[in-house]
Amino acid sequence: MSDLQQTTADVRAIIPILDAMQVEVVELERTSVAARIPAGPNVNHFGTAYAGSLFTVAEVLGGLLPRTSLAAEGGVPLIKSMTIDFLRPATTDVVSRATITEDEITRVLAEYAERGKSDFELVAEVTDEAGTVVARTRGLYQLRRF
Repeated sequence: MSDLQQTTADVRAIIPILDAMQVEVVELERTSVAARIPAGPNVNHFGTAYAGSLFTVAEVLGGLLPRTSLAAEGGVPLIKSMTIDFLRPATTDVVSRATITEDEITRVLAEYAERGKSDFELVAEVTDEAGTVVARTRGLYQLRRF
């Protein structure tokens, strides 16, 4: 099983609604993460992507970074706040993607080592199959010793 498949299975087991949504981790790199959801189980009564599904596929990205660049002994990611701008309706599968800089990784890990917690921000774009940005989020997360 690949790292992407294992991570997908892990997050679906930890958060069962992600399994129902069929969330799939499609990128798991040091400075970038991405997840996809299919249109099928995530449509609303208008036949477009359900707002909660768009929010969730973006929000889960902060929880993926401790598997890559923000791996820290006892470190657990928590969401503190998130805003979302819905820009266009999505009628296809969507992918959310976020990046973090090396400087931010260094800062978060140093602060975590010193204080047992560190806040970090992620901006994610959610795009449809044509590459159109359908939503954008700004999330404030915390890596916290648990």
